[in-house]
Amino acid sequence: MKILKYLGIALLVFGAIFATLYFIKTNSKPLVEYDVQTPMIQSIEKKTVVTGTVIPEDEVEIKPQISGIIEKLFVDEGDLVINGDLLAKVKVVPNEQTLNSAKGRLSNTLILLRNAEVEFKRNQSLFEKEIISKQQFDNAKLSYDQAEQNVKNARSDLQIIKLGSAGGSTIANTNIRATVAGTILEIPVKEGDQVIESNNFNAGTTIATVADLNKMIFEGKVDEAEVSKLTVGMPLTVNLGAIQDKDFDARLKFIAPKGNEDQGTVQFKIEGDVYLDNSIFIRAGYSANASLVLEKKDSIMVISEALLQFDKISNDPYVEVKNDKGTFERKNIELGISDGINVEIISGLRMEDKIKVWNKTEPIKIGEEDDSAKK
Repeated sequence: MKILKYLGIALLVFGAIFATLYFIKTNSKPLVEYDVQTPMIQSIEKKTVVTGTVIPEDEVEIKPQISGIIEKLFVDEGDLVINGDLLAKVKVVPNEQTLNSAKGRLSNTLILLRNAEVEFKRNQSLFEKEIISKQQFDNAKLSYDQAEQNVKNARSDLQIIKLGSAGGSTIANTNIRATVAGTILEIPVKEGDQVIESNNFNAGTTIATVADLNKMIFEGKVDEAEVSKLTVGMPLTVNLGAIQDKDFDARLKFIAPKGNEDQGTVQFKIEGDVYLDNSIFIRAGYSANASLVLEKKDSIMVISEALLQFDKISNDPYVEVKNDKGTFERKNIELGISDGINVEIISGLRMEDKIKVWNKTEPIKIGEEDDSAKK
């Protein structure tokens, strides 16, 4: 029993010694030292980035003036054309019913012409013999002239239906020509395709799309929360996804007066003239980003956004400032504009204040990184 008693006393002594040593070791760690930063004086620009595309300022769709089949294409996509260049030729395929009606009209006018000619010659003979008056003769001549003109009209209508143009026409409707100078962007048809003429009831088939690639615009959409801060004429910086490390200057020229809902938010279309570099060829449809400066302030007090803390209840911003005793105390502040890195301080701080860097991260040592990877 004595052995057990001494053994218990020994365990209690060793336990007390271990607890004392552990307490001394844990309390011998140095206090956490926080870095501090002071406010700075600098300028802040609040920017927004708009995604969109770069497209030609004007795109013209060339459409035929008569229905038919594409007989020949004279240009390819990417070709440069000027006003009046021949793009394609359409072969007319007349409608059988329309063709038959035109032939019938021509036959009827020929019959009327022969009858008017007989009547005119008879009245001419009678007039020469002074049997009828001059008025009667003039009426017969008028009927004959009208019948002759009707035959010409019917013959021209038949030729237009069969060939697409009347004889002697300098510019046939079957020849599709460019109406503006530029680059052929697209030819959505091929030889042998059926095309429909452009008229009051049908937009017609597009033969080719022509645009001047020297006049490009940026087209994008802006959220309704930012559109009120935009003004026509403000500068933009456009960078293209296809051309790295190259920025293009632009100027905002259009802000849509009406927005459209897109995925739950209202978006407003904007357009800006892009000032191109002649040494770089820009293709239509390049994806692009445009950077716009919504607000700018020069020479203001700012701090890093990483120094900010927010109240868990009111969500008001504050920072911790080092006092004369070497401890940190809370100071509520009022914020202004931010560029995502620095934020403007409107009130609550002085230039000499030392602000606590509360969320500083320590660099990971190589050995620790390897151990964590193994785990």
